[in-house]
Amino acid sequence: MHVGDTRPTIENPILNSPYDAPTRCFKFDADGITDEILDERRASEFFVAVPAPKKRSGKQQEIDFLDVSTERVEPNELINRIRRRVDRWREFGYPGITPTTRALLDHWHDPERERRLFFCQLEAIETAIYLAEAAAKNSDVWIENAVRDANDEANPGLYRVAHKMATGTGKTVIMAMLIAWHTLNKVANPQDRRFGDAFLVVCPGITIRDRLRVLLPSDPTNYYREMDLVPADRLADLGTAKVVITNFHAFKPKEKLRAPKTTKQVLLPKGDTAGVFTETPDQMVRRVLRDLGTKRQIVVLNDEAHHCYRRRPAETEAEATVDDLDALKGEEKTEAKKRDEEARVWLSGLEAIQNKVGIRAIHDLSATPFFLKGSGWPEGTLFPWVVSDFGLIDAIEAGLVKIPRVPIDDDAASKDLPTFRNLWFHIRDELPKRGRKNTDDASAEPKLPAALQGALHSLYGNYEAAFVRWRAHHDLGGSATSTPPVFIVVCNNTTVSKLVYDYLAGWEKPQPKGEPVVVPGALPLFSNEYGGGWRDRAYSILIDSTQLEGEGSMSDAFKQIASREIAEFKAEYAQRFPGRDADQLTDEDLLREVMNTVGKAGKLGEAIRCVVSVSMLTEGWDANTVTHILGVRAFGTQLLCEQVVGRGLRRRSYVVDDDTGHFLPEYAEIYGIPFSFIPAAGQAKDPKPPKPVHRVRALPERARAEITFPHVVGYRYEIPDDRLGAQFGPDSCLVLSAEDVPTKTEVSGVVGEVEIHTLDDLRRVRPQQIAFTIAKELLGKYFTTLDEETGERQERPWLFPALVRIVSQWMDDPACLVLKDNAFPQLLWFQTRMAEATEKIYRGIVTADGGASRLQPILRGFEPVGSTRYVDFDTTKPVYETDPDKCHVNLVTGDSNWEHRMAQALEEIDEVRSYVKNQGLGFTVPYTFEGRSRAYVPDFIARADDGHGEDLLSLVIEVTGERRKEKVEKVATMRDLWVPAVNAHTGFGRWTVVEVTDPWDAHATIRSVLAGASA
Repeated sequence: MHVGDTRPTIENPILNSPYDAPTRCFKFDADGITDEILDERRASEFFVAVPAPKKRSGKQQEIDFLDVSTERVEPNELINRIRRRVDRWREFGYPGITPTTRALLDHWHDPERERRLFFCQLEAIETAIYLAEAAAKNSDVWIENAVRDANDEANPGLYRVAHKMATGTGKTVIMAMLIAWHTLNKVANPQDRRFGDAFLVVCPGITIRDRLRVLLPSDPTNYYREMDLVPADRLADLGTAKVVITNFHAFKPKEKLRAPKTTKQVLLPKGDTAGVFTETPDQMVRRVLRDLGTKRQIVVLNDEAHHCYRRRPAETEAEATVDDLDALKGEEKTEAKKRDEEARVWLSGLEAIQNKVGIRAIHDLSATPFFLKGSGWPEGTLFPWVVSDFGLIDAIEAGLVKIPRVPIDDDAASKDLPTFRNLWFHIRDELPKRGRKNTDDASAEPKLPAALQGALHSLYGNYEAAFVRWRAHHDLGGSATSTPPVFIVVCNNTTVSKLVYDYLAGWEKPQPKGEPVVVPGALPLFSNEYGGGWRDRAYSILIDSTQLEGEGSMSDAFKQIASREIAEFKAEYAQRFPGRDADQLTDEDLLREVMNTVGKAGKLGEAIRCVVSVSMLTEGWDANTVTHILGVRAFGTQLLCEQVVGRGLRRRSYVVDDDTGHFLPEYAEIYGIPFSFIPAAGQAKDPKPPKPVHRVRALPERARAEITFPHVVGYRYEIPDDRLGAQFGPDSCLVLSAEDVPTKTEVSGVVGEVEIHTLDDLRRVRPQQIAFTIAKELLGKYFTTLDEETGERQERPWLFPALVRIVSQWMDDPACLVLKDNAFPQLLWFQTRMAEATEKIYRGIVTADGGASRLQPILRGFEPVGSTRYVDFDTTKPVYETDPDKCHVNLVTGDSNWEHRMAQALEEIDEVRSYVKNQGLGFTVPYTFEGRSRAYVPDFIARADDGHGEDLLSLVIEVTGERRKEKVEKVATMRDLWVPAVNAHTGFGRWTVVEVTDPWDAHATIRSVLAGASA
């Protein structure tokens, strides 16, 4: 190991489950990362680079964001404070949110989900929800004030909230969750100004814009269905959302009239390019938002939001020399100017939208929401409106991304960084600085600097071994959708990229007479030469990603360089799609299609093994097959390094290891990017092959087997006003003790006095105040009447005095409210205890009615009836193919064989006309357990003939095993509340509940229930 490099080598840096909150992290000390593991979550921090001296032995400063000996570690105080508040809010069960939001959170957190969501995704959406719905109710108005102050300084007039998410952790999924959260809440309560149903998604390029089509509810591959982000019965509500996806280039004002240059010079003042020939900001907004119609107060989602900022003018001479754009030189200044112009266009576009139609909320998502050098802000400064953070090291420790591995040692004489880690320093003086001149011999043999040639061959040797492993797995019957690993090279200009491309893919050597000879590439697996000519399907491709991302077109110079590739891909396109005209595709469209489909089986780019790119490759380019990256350019900031490395971080396999509950490590080999990560020594293993994916859905041709059911959200009794009384028995008893909540706590320091902390402030709450609060809960939850004209429920306030009397009666009865040692009645003030008391008192009121009351279901207002027709989801679980005459849905999934046996038994029983497994169906039964409202998901629904002709009996089937307390409560609720309430409604037919204790004896159990119902 090199002098001064004393970091430990870690065998496997994956410490945490991807689905749970991180509980372990590696410790940092003054020398950087250690192999010591702390049993805690890593705090949100950022690393501020200490400026390097102008001269440092002629060597390039390493960008080492894990080397805290050379960088300053600063905590992100705002993020850490918000994180603690959100953690506490989560522990208390998300108080203060809408019923729609609660239903979504329950759906996203469901441990039985086929597609579990990563913890980092859940934390990001929870943070957004907390800020919008619950923070003010929890005395956390300071959060909005802090974020608003940050925006007032950096983005006056705009209120932006940002989430920092490492590449590969699923930012697009979070955007889909945000859209679903806003839209479904808007459907449930159109007057709620916190939510919107019109969305503008802005991204930095066309590639990302095309990929983000999964956010359109109308797209066949939308994430709401693919990722199961919305309950099946609510998917239709997403149709009310209007979503426009654009790249920020659309904010550039376009020319309205085509006029000769001389005409403009005459009509316009010198230097003015606007006026009658160019769109006004309002006209630009109308064009961009055309598909949103007349919608106002839209919701904006900024993807890769680090491109959107306002440059801050330098306030002092010291700032100007370090951070101002004018202080930069050369290529660094050119890149900074380009970034600055793009950021100005993006932010100005949002300001124009705010002025024209209004913006309700702006959600920023980025892996690297930092200000760069030249922005006017200190380099590496985190956007101050970031509210949640799950960075690259967190993602590595959770196994969510490939582990980047960089050279840590070599046998070169230099005692500086390994040559292939700090490659640019060794080759920059030997590479061409500008594009080739006309006098250059463009067909000459490609000659590379020795260090670059050595880096290519060294990294290729490792790639070759990975390719052999992939080929062996593929030949042994691996996934038919498997594509080869991908090697990418990122260059600084087209001259260098063409030089590298020719070297590894092959080049044409001119001959004195006749056609030129195709010379094979130096790296055989990447060579496009075959049999003395060019192969029909290229293994390597040359791309200038910046020229494919804007609204303009590629330069003629690059088209000339890529002319052979373009022609070959057009020929392949015509062969793949005989009915389509390849000539209708632009050259940009074609190359973009190839780049976008690298790593995708059956697509134009499926055979690509090597991509040589100018610039950074495009952000959002999500080929999860990238395993090797070589940087052939300067890297001046952490942001640029992480952007390039991010192209190789997406995992191939998301199969959890059964022994650890973690993902198996996958690796990306990185050369030429002077950026330090966790030094990992583990060997790359063949990832577990992905399980086959089955689409479970209702089939239209089976509609005769459709099953409908009511969406019940609660129960109520219709009790006449003159019968309001209460009869309390053993079931009315509630015990309060210090077992759950201590009433006395002794505290002491190492020395000094001992103090006793008590709940005396709670004792000061008057019992009458508690009785009033419980009575109010009873009145609002159970004692309402239905307005036949409006369909709304109205309280009966004249019952309030009687309810107060009944509550006081219950509280004063020692057989009802049992107080153990140190307990007192004011402990009812805690929410869970108050909910339990409310439920027990209500049941006492119902009991006293003597059966005259009528139990009724409370139905979901906007969707009272569910159906099997909405079932449509993907699964990797084992499946059972259903009988088309008896099941509307094609497959039954199962974690074990009892589900499949139950389906088989239902098909064998002649009396059963139709059935469905309750997965993706949205059928839930509300119940209360330990004072909290919960949703119970029964196993099956069936419709059977019990001797009443076409009036079939609907069976809710629960397969029970262990008789746990909560399980008993679920079944009791189904039997005593849900079934009687639905049957009393009379609008949903006849229902009963069936408990099956043994699926292999289901025939007898079900037939005995049918016989009893017919008697």
